[in-house]
Amino acid sequence: MLLLILLYFIKNYQLAKKILIIRFSSIGDIVLTSPVIRCLKLQIGAEIHYLTKQPFVTLLENNPHVSKVFAIEKRVGEVLPILRQEKYDYIIDLHHNLRTFLIKWRLPFVKSYAFKKLNFEKWLLTNFKINRLPTTHIVDRYLETVKPLDVKNDGKGLDFFLGTAIPNSKNLVYLKSTTYIALPIGAGRKTKALTIEKIVNICQKINCRVVLLGGKQEIKKANYIETIIKATEGKENLVNLVGKCSLLESAAIVKNAKVVLTGDTGLMHIAAAFHKPIISIWGNTVPEFGMTPYYPKGMDLNTIMEVKDLPCRPCSKIGFEDCPKGHFKCIEQLEVATVIKQIKELTKN
Repeated sequence: MLLLILLYFIKNYQLAKKILIIRFSSIGDIVLTSPVIRCLKLQIGAEIHYLTKQPFVTLLENNPHVSKVFAIEKRVGEVLPILRQEKYDYIIDLHHNLRTFLIKWRLPFVKSYAFKKLNFEKWLLTNFKINRLPTTHIVDRYLETVKPLDVKNDGKGLDFFLGTAIPNSKNLVYLKSTTYIALPIGAGRKTKALTIEKIVNICQKINCRVVLLGGKQEIKKANYIETIIKATEGKENLVNLVGKCSLLESAAIVKNAKVVLTGDTGLMHIAAAFHKPIISIWGNTVPEFGMTPYYPKGMDLNTIMEVKDLPCRPCSKIGFEDCPKGHFKCIEQLEVATVIKQIKELTKN
């Protein structure tokens, strides 16, 4: 009996590793790493530290599976001294770029595993429309990175933790008592987002309340949409919160939404973490890149809206500020009537 107890403690001591996960950006990409965090913590009892860029710390600081979050402003040298002190057993590099190479080079005695980015395959698809990408979702590819540590996909989907620090603002209190769809109007690149005309058309033809979300850079666009909707007779269904909410407040609004209508954005992945029905709009990027909304095993609440068979699509793995062809057919040819029909089916309104 004593031998069994001893073997148990030896086994668990060996499993209890200190691991640094690295993903510098951006919102969606970091949310998509959450299953790796959870599985490492719960399956092998690891102490998880996470390194990212300063603007994204809020995505991780409420995660109970993460013990420490480190952030850089510009250079990895800002955190190297403290990282050396931590004496990690492993580095899980989920960004795999020059900066992460420098970190691993400066921590030479730490075993590391790096995510395979498939940049060549993405280049083939965007430049020659030759698809050699695997059908595997990026989350599953992230988890492949930690397979040598005997970690398996638990099938529980994404995590996002709001914490207890969400301000009890008037907007949040009001929205908790009403049915609405959340509509992030921007994206990392403009070619991934709906145009003003498309958003106005949708808002004018549905009865359900629409909550616009976005950062300060989208305020002008949102105010223009609001002006048009207010001038539409009988339409009082728009709530413009663009530039008025923190990321966590926006996440809370997404969590309480009936449906989320969004482009290929970070809030799309946050919505999936909350198991929300999503209508996802795909402009210049395509689902084949492996970054569609990721739900728990057996759940799929995502409806993909895209213009298929455009010879110029995808034109980039991340997008552009303006259509390189000048016509923006990937959004302009999107059938608003189909989007509206799906919204009405999901909201019963």
